[in-house]
Amino acid sequence: MQRKIGALRLGLTFAGCFLGAGYVSGQELWQYFGAFGAHGLLGLVLAIALLGGTGVLLLRLSARTGIEAMDALIVRADIPWLRTLVGVLTAALLFGVTGSGKTLVYLHLIEQALAAGQGAILLVPEISLTPQMIEAFSAYFGDAVAVLHSGLPLSERYDEWKRIRAGLARVVVGTRSAVFAPMENLGLLIIDEEQEDTYKSESTPRYHARDVAKFRCAQHRALLLLGSATPDVVSRYYAETGRYHYFTLPDRFNARKLPDVIIADMKQELRNGNSGSISSVLYAELEENLRRGEQSILFLNRRGASKLVTCAECGATYSCPNCSVSLTYHQGNQMLVCHHCGYRQRVDDRCPVCGGELRFLGDGTERIEADVHALFPGVETLRMDADAIAMAGTHEALLQRFVRERIPIMIGTQMITKGLNFENVTLVGVLNADQSLYVGDYRANERTFSLITQVVGRSGRGDAPGRAVIQTFTPANETIRQAARQDYDAFYRSEIALRQLNGTPPFSEVLAVTVSGAQENAVVRCCAYICDYFRQTVGERAEVLGPAPLPVVRMNNRYRYRVTLYCSQSREVRRAAANIVMYCNTEKSFRDVTVFADDNPLD
Repeated sequence: MQRKIGALRLGLTFAGCFLGAGYVSGQELWQYFGAFGAHGLLGLVLAIALLGGTGVLLLRLSARTGIEAMDALIVRADIPWLRTLVGVLTAALLFGVTGSGKTLVYLHLIEQALAAGQGAILLVPEISLTPQMIEAFSAYFGDAVAVLHSGLPLSERYDEWKRIRAGLARVVVGTRSAVFAPMENLGLLIIDEEQEDTYKSESTPRYHARDVAKFRCAQHRALLLLGSATPDVVSRYYAETGRYHYFTLPDRFNARKLPDVIIADMKQELRNGNSGSISSVLYAELEENLRRGEQSILFLNRRGASKLVTCAECGATYSCPNCSVSLTYHQGNQMLVCHHCGYRQRVDDRCPVCGGELRFLGDGTERIEADVHALFPGVETLRMDADAIAMAGTHEALLQRFVRERIPIMIGTQMITKGLNFENVTLVGVLNADQSLYVGDYRANERTFSLITQVVGRSGRGDAPGRAVIQTFTPANETIRQAARQDYDAFYRSEIALRQLNGTPPFSEVLAVTVSGAQENAVVRCCAYICDYFRQTVGERAEVLGPAPLPVVRMNNRYRYRVTLYCSQSREVRRAAANIVMYCNTEKSFRDVTVFADDNPLD
């Protein structure tokens, strides 16, 4: 019975997110629920998921701030019970440069919430950030802190859930799913590094933790605080236009300097005869750090040893039989691995097609580790990526080793770029900074700026000044130069102007309907039908694009195509999307495909 009640609360919370945003009426939700027959709550959750991601609540801000300021946020509601439930609330964006002391602000606000008899939830984007956060928060609040994330055993998560439910834990720290923690008297909900993609669920039910947080804060009349050194461009725009309060921490804590940054031109390195992964500039800086006894971090957002294995004579490559991607070579176990479906096979000594020599292209963290060992024999390194964590057991074990044993060089992927605080780290190297810059996504500039800025910010957080080296083939690129200067305001101004010109969020809403199936022709046929339907029903209100294949068109033996809508926030467009998703999932002629809608998808 307890589990059923908990599941019902979860389902109603999802329903409330859509209802509170005004994107679907109670009558429509009931209609979709009934379409799934007598499957109880599952039908309700599935119906909600089919409507796409949660939406943005309408905000109206006053001049007052603080936990007790309850007159700043108005939620549009189309049903009487929700209008009386949510009341009037507040939301704020906190921008602070890396190392500015945002965590201290969080601690102070949580302390105020607890003093008022309320509870608090702090969301972090990565499991790797929870150990340091827990250490800091437990020192302040003791046993009142609970932890919720997917890395915990199920029994431990359930114990934490019971502690929160019983009111024994009044502070919750966790990743995306912790937004659903059963905190009865919620007074404060903080989302740290709120721009991170990890806050969005890409599987059913599809939601963004930020949108669920808005609803929960409306439900409890609580303060929502979004914090970041590189805020989401949409959030920054909402702050600029008055939807959020806006606060800044423009300087580092204790007036420490931001790292001095050098941009290394890898084209010039090639001209000088250096074709390796470590530039001469970075090599010299690493050598200096080793001499001083200080630690360094090397960042490359690609695990494995080599992204591509190809024959130097016939050009043959190794591809995944289940996905339309090449296999990544992992040097540790001599295996070729698909990072999408998990398929693996042994690498051959010679090309299986012509017997030619194999070439290994596209460096990953394993290759960088090998290169560092070759350049600095006898120097200990620590690699932190998904493969290394699987062998070590936990993120915490690796992080503690790095601090306790003062390992000179850490090499890692995106999980080391944010939130971590190592006082002895005085050098950061960003390898292949162009990697995320030239992809087919309107958020490419934002993601690149955020990654570089965040990882550079790991340097110089102690008494010694920090340095950073950004290796790039496009040193004149404005995004890279802005990240090197840690100049978020300049980046925001250029990016918001570009988005306004292109009509991308926040100046429009992106709604995608994705079709997947084992037979490509069936998927394309369904997509074409959906595209025609949208052009006939909402063609005047939305720009309809597609059908188009996803970047990885075949994943785990299922083909994936998408129809994308660019529109203003419109109930009619969302209703049309909900109707076509319901129709295609119940129509016999489309029984071989799966259709779902999502708001502003990541891929």
